[in-house]
Amino acid sequence: MSRLVNPSPLFSRVFARYNERCLLRRHFHTVGLRGTLDPAPQGQPVLYVMNHSSWWDGLVLYQAFRRASTRRHYVLMDEAQLARYRFFGRLGAIPIDRASARASLRSLDAAAELLREGSGVWLFPQGEIRHLEERPLAFRTGAGYLMERCPTVLVQPATIYYSHGLHQKADVSLWLGEPLYGDWPQLGRKPAAQRIQDILEAQLDAHRAQVVAAAGGPPAHFNPLLAPGRSTSEAFDAFKKGVARWSSFFGR
Repeated sequence: MSRLVNPSPLFSRVFARYNERCLLRRHFHTVGLRGTLDPAPQGQPVLYVMNHSSWWDGLVLYQAFRRASTRRHYVLMDEAQLARYRFFGRLGAIPIDRASARASLRSLDAAAELLREGSGVWLFPQGEIRHLEERPLAFRTGAGYLMERCPTVLVQPATIYYSHGLHQKADVSLWLGEPLYGDWPQLGRKPAAQRIQDILEAQLDAHRAQVVAAAGGPPAHFNPLLAPGRSTSEAFDAFKKGVARWSSFFGR
């Protein structure tokens, strides 16, 4: 566990360039961010809860960490997936083994310790990748457990949305909503998890509405996290314009 939760600064710098230039730009037209990734001062624990609908979620988050945050972030990741993609451990992934309740609690206790140290911890409360439009989000109780173990934690709802519009490549946007405080132990584990689920569902529906209203362009109030990658359709358009200019030059 300790080896996996201590990110390598050198590897992080190298991977950040590869992630931005060779992964995200090749597969996405735009990556946008709304809200702040640092909703609390350094040293105050923040639990980020987000819907989980794509393998790309972790890589989009990593781009956001590097571009728009100054705090240390850890992400709870399925142990089997982390065993397959071990490099995520060097970026701050925490393995969570869902093979048994006892194994899951050990992982959650490690995450709670990081929270008490003042770090930011990301949790996908659905427990696995689910379809983006599936409702209800059906949270497990891991979020409630962490909120109970770390009563002073600030809970930051986050939603991620993928869409295809006017371009060959997909657009993705990340929305950090209003941070939440509460007397979490008094509320109880299951009611706390249900409250967060209701809030995140409402935010995800609002997020979808903004994407739809944008009609294929970037949604309002989202700032770019990387320069737009040119799609094949845009390359064809540029080629056609070039041909048209040369044809005009030669009088055709």
